[in-house]
Amino acid sequence: MAKEIEVLIIEDDRRISDIHRRFIEKIEGFQMIGAAFTGEEAKDWIISYKPDLILLDVYLPDTKGTELLKVIQEYSPETDIIFITAASESNIVKKAFRSGVADYILKPLTFERFKESLLAYKAKRDILEEEGQVQESIIKSLWGNSTTNGTLEKEAIPPKGIDPITKEKVVNHIKQIKDGITAEGLGMDIGVSRSTARRYLEYLVSERIVYTELIYGSVGRPERRYFINQS
Repeated sequence: MAKEIEVLIIEDDRRISDIHRRFIEKIEGFQMIGAAFTGEEAKDWIISYKPDLILLDVYLPDTKGTELLKVIQEYSPETDIIFITAASESNIVKKAFRSGVADYILKPLTFERFKESLLAYKAKRDILEEEGQVQESIIKSLWGNSTTNGTLEKEAIPPKGIDPITKEKVVNHIKQIKDGITAEGLGMDIGVSRSTARRYLEYLVSERIVYTELIYGSVGRPERRYFINQS
């Protein structure tokens, strides 16, 4: 069994921290190891436990979360970071981006957005832990964009709500199913909500990667099933 990803929550609001804890408990492959409510507590956790992933708020009572980026880089450089904050100031967003933060989630957040972020992060982490060469398409999806002759590739700019790693996971899953799949079935198979699954499926239809058919059963309404486009 694969080792669970150890998560440290750094959040000054205990109520929100507890919500994040309960969210984590619902997502397979993650384990919360602790919560820090101040910058000083956070430093102790970072130095002592070196977590795999930190969910980091910006506004702490004794410092800003951005100041902890230097601490993480010095004492636990293998730790990854996802910002969960109400801060949207450009200087903070820039600092997070330039520090290699994995994702930036604005409060208030939903469980679906939280789960989508963590699963996308896990997918990328799994890829990076594999040995050998990495395919170009995977490298593109890790960084989310690329340029060719100075022109931004259309495929590198997915619409809002479409994560390249999750997209590839969906495509690979559909390829294995000969009889097609419904949005509900896909959601259950890969661990996302039906609405999220349908969003990815409809996006793939628009990209002509998959096609859809209405399948009429013996009872009830027809099912909308999605099939990989072999052409």
